[in-house]
Amino acid sequence: MFMNFKRIRKCQCVQLVTTCFALSVLMIYWEQLDHHVVSHIKSYSYRYLVNSYNFINASFGISRLDEESLNNVPYLINHHNKCNSKKLLLLLFIKTSPENLDQRQAIRSTWGNESYTERELGASVRVLFALGVHPDVQQRERLQHELLKEDHLYMDLIQQDFMDTFHNLTLKLLLQFRWSHDYCSQARFLMSADDDVFVHMPNLVSYLQGLAQLGVRDLWVGHVHRGSPPVRQKGSKYHVPYELYQWPSYPDYTAGGGYVVSGDVAEKIYQATLFLNASLYIDDVFMGICASAMGVYPQEHVYFSGEVKAPHHPCIYREMITSHGHNTDVRYLWKAATDPQVHNISSGLMGKLYCTAVKVLILCRPHRFSTYSCMAAFS
Repeated sequence: MFMNFKRIRKCQCVQLVTTCFALSVLMIYWEQLDHHVVSHIKSYSYRYLVNSYNFINASFGISRLDEESLNNVPYLINHHNKCNSKKLLLLLFIKTSPENLDQRQAIRSTWGNESYTERELGASVRVLFALGVHPDVQQRERLQHELLKEDHLYMDLIQQDFMDTFHNLTLKLLLQFRWSHDYCSQARFLMSADDDVFVHMPNLVSYLQGLAQLGVRDLWVGHVHRGSPPVRQKGSKYHVPYELYQWPSYPDYTAGGGYVVSGDVAEKIYQATLFLNASLYIDDVFMGICASAMGVYPQEHVYFSGEVKAPHHPCIYREMITSHGHNTDVRYLWKAATDPQVHNISSGLMGKLYCTAVKVLILCRPHRFSTYSCMAAFS
């Protein structure tokens, strides 16, 4: 038997070229592959197999001096008498930035209107906007003057003396829970929301009133992220270096756009902030770290949104609690979502069947990235 060495060399050459090409492609796309596939495999393995976050207290502990500096940021605008009601259903903090006046005005005239909530829903709710100072020195003085005028008119701003930037969002979280502890501990529930989130206040109030009647405690509800990995891509604003957080998975947490905790949980989170390092600048993850340290775990609610707008349809409005990404259409959505026809469409057996079919078509289509999961269609 004779061997064809030329053919062997040719096959080996093809294999070598193919291997080099595959390795080159892998190297080029490794960062994305690592982020989208490898990191998730590691994080899910840690979350569902190890499921231990005992490192939190030891690794995130801070000294007494650090604690005092973090919890003694001075107020520039404050209303310590805002919660003057003994029976307060909800303290609602909205995270905003100094320049976002239009968004605050839209909220005040729609879902964040305290008078509407008291008059139409029979619920005592206090709404406050949490913010820092503008990071641009040239704009800061002008904006601060405008903020003082705005607050003189509405008396609903709570401002501390820190730079209002993405990397200081955790300081806003500290502001909310510290203020709640100091001035509004009687609130039955506390909600934190972004100023581009739409809150269906009638649905939220009805939901919370039901929970209050049941005497619910240990409540932390929202759109839950489980087994999420830290983002290691340096170009991402969510990038977290190994030096800051070296573990493959975050504790479970709710999307920071909107979540609700009961008053007892708000107090536990405040106590956790006194001994945990707030250098992790992703506020919803830091919330998860604080909660895990205190033995509190998030609960999923299918009508709390993640990072996407809710589909526009009366059958969706009937159940929605929050929807994310509303910078300019809050007034339109408020009018549509609170229209009396919404309840008429979904009332009765035929209405319920119709809305279930509609929600299945909207929420359960494959390859559709929706705010609400398919499970919401059957709730």
